[in-house]
Amino acid sequence: MRLETERLILRKLEENDVERMFLLDSNSDVMKYIGVEPLTEPDQSREVIKIIQKQYSETGLGRLAVIEKSTGLLIGWCGLKLLTQETNGYKNVYELGYRFLPETWGKGYASEAAKASLEYGFHQIKANIIYAYAHCENEASLHILTKLGFEKTGEFEEPDGICFWYELTLEKYLTKQ
Repeated sequence: MRLETERLILRKLEENDVERMFLLDSNSDVMKYIGVEPLTEPDQSREVIKIIQKQYSETGLGRLAVIEKSTGLLIGWCGLKLLTQETNGYKNVYELGYRFLPETWGKGYASEAAKASLEYGFHQIKANIIYAYAHCENEASLHILTKLGFEKTGEFEEPDGICFWYELTLEKYLTKQ
């Protein structure tokens, strides 16, 4: 699975992505609204990659490495995954997620990668609805989801606070094209 945009390549995570993934996973600003502490050892990122690779083989989906074309560097991840564990009462639904290094924030990369992921989800997977959620204080992520056409349909509590639940239907997605 490989997606491409004007500035980005989205591809499956590989073992050699550990160093850049650890930069992401160990950054306290990146992890602020995730509900888990920043990672402290590169081997923890190696395990994260293995979990995502297992999702690829079991569900055909998983978060994708986002590579900046101009530098060739992994700058984050984005993509759809099948929620196999219940979240906010939902299970076995497609969920969009993303995470990027702070030096790339404000450059539109999250929106660009998310749009490519949504296009894949609605046109290739033939999803009728895609969900997303974000911590209620994560204003940047909430803004991106709204800009992409997601509608807030609820909220739920996580150990680190309230999260807003969003959905984007195929019908709404097609009207925004």
